[in-house]
Amino acid sequence: MVAREAVLAFLRDYKRDCADRYGIVELGVFGSVARDEAHGASDVDICVKTATPDPYALVHIKEDIQERLGVPVDIIRVRPKMNQQLKQRIEQDAIYV
Repeated sequence: MVAREAVLAFLRDYKRDCADRYGIVELGVFGSVARDEAHGASDVDICVKTATPDPYALVHIKEDIQERLGVPVDIIRVRPKMNQQLKQRIEQDAIYV
């Protein structure tokens, strides 16, 4: 199980170290980890806002975070033109660092 505060601390450091490389504007966690409801089989849901829409950057961010955290990670790029219901659900839970 991954603790919310541990993930947030990790994401703060990751954003500081990798924002320029990947164009990260905002980085956060949503879902069960953000709600502090994660259990042993929970993955970590990451939301990211980037300066440019680079799908390769998302793949690298996901793989990098997943390797460093040692747990499965899902990542979604939050953007103005996306499914508004999904965006609302993400923003409802999201904790940005």
